[in-house]
Amino acid sequence: MKVSLGVIFAALCVLITTVQAQRPALITNIDGRQTISLDGRWQIIIDPYETGYFDYRFEPSPNGYFKNAKPKSPSDLIEYDFDSSTQLDVPGDWNSQDQRLLFYEGTVWYKKSFDYQKKDHKRLFVYFGAANYLADVYLNGEKLGRHEGGFTPFNFEITNLVRDKDNFLIVKVDNKRHRDAVPTLNTDWWNYGGLTRDVNLVEVPDSFIQDYFLQLKKGSMDEIEGWVQLNNTPGKAITIEIPEASVKQSATTDENGLARVSFKARLNLWSPDNPKLYLVKLSAGADSVVDRIGFRSIQTRGADILLNGKPIFLRGVCIHEESPLRGGRAFSEDDARLLLSWAKELGCNFVRLAHYPHNENMTRIADEMGIMVWSEIPVYWTILWENPETFANARNQLEENITRDKNKASVILWSVANETPVSEARVKFLKGLIDQARRLDPTRLVTAANERHYVDATTQVIDDPLGEYLDVLGCNEYVGWYDGLPEKADALQWKVPDKKPLIISEFGGDALFGYHGEPNVRWTEEYQKNLYEHQLKMLRKIPSLRGMTPWILTDFRSPRRPLPRIQDFYNRKGLISSRGERKQAFYVLQNFYRELIQEGR
Repeated sequence: MKVSLGVIFAALCVLITTVQAQRPALITNIDGRQTISLDGRWQIIIDPYETGYFDYRFEPSPNGYFKNAKPKSPSDLIEYDFDSSTQLDVPGDWNSQDQRLLFYEGTVWYKKSFDYQKKDHKRLFVYFGAANYLADVYLNGEKLGRHEGGFTPFNFEITNLVRDKDNFLIVKVDNKRHRDAVPTLNTDWWNYGGLTRDVNLVEVPDSFIQDYFLQLKKGSMDEIEGWVQLNNTPGKAITIEIPEASVKQSATTDENGLARVSFKARLNLWSPDNPKLYLVKLSAGADSVVDRIGFRSIQTRGADILLNGKPIFLRGVCIHEESPLRGGRAFSEDDARLLLSWAKELGCNFVRLAHYPHNENMTRIADEMGIMVWSEIPVYWTILWENPETFANARNQLEENITRDKNKASVILWSVANETPVSEARVKFLKGLIDQARRLDPTRLVTAANERHYVDATTQVIDDPLGEYLDVLGCNEYVGWYDGLPEKADALQWKVPDKKPLIISEFGGDALFGYHGEPNVRWTEEYQKNLYEHQLKMLRKIPSLRGMTPWILTDFRSPRRPLPRIQDFYNRKGLISSRGERKQAFYVLQNFYRELIQEGR
């Protein structure tokens, strides 16, 4: 009997999903919980041959570094010692903390010791904001589990393993790139390794609020719809309170611990001009969680994007998760405020967080500052489209991203891909992600950075078949940099579907701050300025254009950019240098956005 490849692919996806379902469910809104920070200095061991994991036959060793073994006598042979090894800061990447590790891709072992006084009727979890890329986690020599994906959170319960004194938490972090991974081998950003975001212990009652989703019902301005998920507690009462909106609603969980809710509320809706956040309290028995949630509607109508029922133009910029002044992976609230305040200075009401989920400080502070967000997973360039394990990995990262940020008013777009080559397998892969995004969150829009092509020397067409399944079309183009000179934009015409909104999700060119010359000299600020001037005139002519996110706010590290004295392993397309200096093109775009604001866009 012949079995189609599609059937095999589907069966493998079911199997992989079943395995993933055995992982502990993610606890959301860590800021609203009782936590103990494990941030700070961690001991580390650099392990390029993975000697701490495999024996000399390359079989997993039962006595690896995760045992944290100590000599019991002077004759004992133990060839590692965390306590006398070097240390690194967590959160933080290893590349920017130790010059020896700048280009390092491989395994580093992390160890943190802590004491913990157990409490009656309390459960304890260890929560990681992110670890890039593959993390194996151990407590007191016992494996808690594994997580794959460098930009999404995960947690493990440690209630039965934790002890009062001398706990040791060990994490094996491996940032090697793999062809079947997400992202795959080839990217245009630095592969920062390590425990790059906060690590916390989270205390919860025996029965606790695991997750919840509270947003305006799609198409409504005054009805909140959603659910509250308890940790497998059926038949229990939950209460939702929004005191400022005079809301107090109750419901009872079903056999799976889930309570669905729907209720009317008179609300002051969130927007960039009015980033209103309500204090929301959720209670269930001994547990309660407090959050700050904004309520707003995001829809499309023809080529328009509607925020709270009114057309809006997305004045944006792309941002990488890199600290422009300190260097290395951005992670802190200060990092987020700096990057987003620079975007506001530029005139932005919107940012594209490329090319992976950024740390939660970015979306939380975007909520506060009134900046709309395009949130993306790293399905980037050339993924293994026909590999079911790659698809399951991408879907899991999408689910973890949506789970973390689904109550953030700022997030208006989930993006499933960037610059992926057209093929039948690719469309099937991405449609599966689009469908899953809509199942998990029916209130937001779905997009991707699509492909485009020339039909003649002066006509660009956006007809990527993926566009049929998206709410908003995205498109990257580099006319004037990789595609001709800036003047080429003057005669260029665009053929774009007129029934959906379009965001030009990337355009730009490189300039080294302080390097000057004529407008036709590459790498100068004048060339970048000239490119922006021609681009903006061209983009104004696209009837369905409803937003743009030029590439990029700041210069960032990339191993693909080795040109000495110009790039030095930096992508120089930033409007701001890695030292915070504004280039000439910054002011060109700033003036353009001011014009749009005056026009009411």
